[in-house]
Amino acid sequence: MKILALFDLAHAVDPSQDFSPESLKEQDKPTEASVLECLTRLGHDVETLAVFDNVPAIVEKLTAYAPDLVFNLSESFHHDRSHEPNIPALLDLMKVRYTGAGPDALLLCKDKALAKKVLAYHRVHSPNFVVSRQSHPLRHLSRFNYPAFVKPVGEESSDGISKASFARDEAEALERMRYIHQKFNCDVLIEEYIEGRELYLSVLGNHRLTVFPPREIFFEQVPEDTPKFATYHAKWNEKYRKKWGITNGPAKPLPDRMPERLGQLAKKVYRLLNIRGFGRIDVRLSPKGDVFVIEANPNPSLAEDEDFAQSAANAGITYDTLIQEILNAALA
Repeated sequence: MKILALFDLAHAVDPSQDFSPESLKEQDKPTEASVLECLTRLGHDVETLAVFDNVPAIVEKLTAYAPDLVFNLSESFHHDRSHEPNIPALLDLMKVRYTGAGPDALLLCKDKALAKKVLAYHRVHSPNFVVSRQSHPLRHLSRFNYPAFVKPVGEESSDGISKASFARDEAEALERMRYIHQKFNCDVLIEEYIEGRELYLSVLGNHRLTVFPPREIFFEQVPEDTPKFATYHAKWNEKYRKKWGITNGPAKPLPDRMPERLGQLAKKVYRLLNIRGFGRIDVRLSPKGDVFVIEANPNPSLAEDEDFAQSAANAGITYDTLIQEILNAALA
């Protein structure tokens, strides 16, 4: 097929500039590099387009190249992630097929509070929460059950999450809330902290869904009495991960029937939030065996060494097969 690999950069570039896997790695774009290498191996005719703030360039490229499919790897526009849903919306208007989620799922899941309300309506367990609006910040949290977890409503990839996100009381929660309001210029989600294991459930497909074996994040050298959760550094800072023995891998043994239960839950959340193509559902498993949905992630990272691809590999699916299945889902 003729495939246009569409992705974003944090600065303007010439729309005619073509990118190779090597140049993408230099731009710190491992997912884009992995996907581009794979599409070439699969024998597709691939061209690239990097976008920053140029809508006409997208329209002109789609018109001139006329791809059979767009492999949508864009996550921002004007270096602003709130615009992520607008790229697939444009592709919809131009009647171009593309991989991954549509604008509806991206809009819904990017507002973590709204997604939680939808899940709560359908009786999906999620931590109790309140939202502090930037226009009217909360002044009190006296009736909240502590400890709490404080994070931006719309950020992704653990942006805005640090050790200070864990709040033991009202004073700590309000202090972190005010910091996020000021730093990220956004609303703040304050939710009940769930002690337990953090699991990642990868889902592939549109109507007939496949859930890959769960992945788990491990904190081998973090003190036993320290809260364990995926901060920004715990996800992306290799020196920090090595220092504290933080790794991601196949989930350790789960209680009887828990894998089936997790699979059913992942499919339910995926469908309720209108995700298609591929997505990841993040959950917490408490010591009592209760499962809480933390958030849903349409279009998670597809780098070959990241959780989604590794979860597929745990199921015996090679990276090339996985990327082709994502293409097939877009064509369907």
